[in-house]
Amino acid sequence: MKLSTKGRYSVTALYELALHYGEGVVSLRAIAESQGISENYLEQLMARLRRAGLVESVRGAQGGYTLARPPEEVTIGQIITAVEGPIALVDCLLTDAEADDQSCVRAADCVTRQIWEEVCAGINSVLNNISLARLLRGDHPHMGCNQ
Repeated sequence: MKLSTKGRYSVTALYELALHYGEGVVSLRAIAESQGISENYLEQLMARLRRAGLVESVRGAQGGYTLARPPEEVTIGQIITAVEGPIALVDCLLTDAEADDQSCVRAADCVTRQIWEEVCAGINSVLNNISLARLLRGDHPHMGCNQ
């Protein structure tokens, strides 16, 4: 399993918003310059994050984005799910609505499905227990991952 740039860049962008939480809106240009991410790509990600209720936007010359909730209430799992969809190692763990008609006909009798369920539960637990506030408290540089 490999997290795409959508997930990584979204976490990085919201980390930048968390750094400025309570100070007003942050422009896309400022986020892009600070974190080394394409402004056009950020615009696409922010649209998804806004629809998920994680960010709010203000239009106009002085516009930009801000977190919709305090950094303590926004988890890495929420961010990744908003842009990537549900975290599942195998298609059979997705619900019918999430699957692209690729669910396994043997899912009910699969001997390995429980392993994948446990791994996914562990990943989700970790990601849903790390908030942006926790990232802010960390001892690390403020530059995000843009590889």
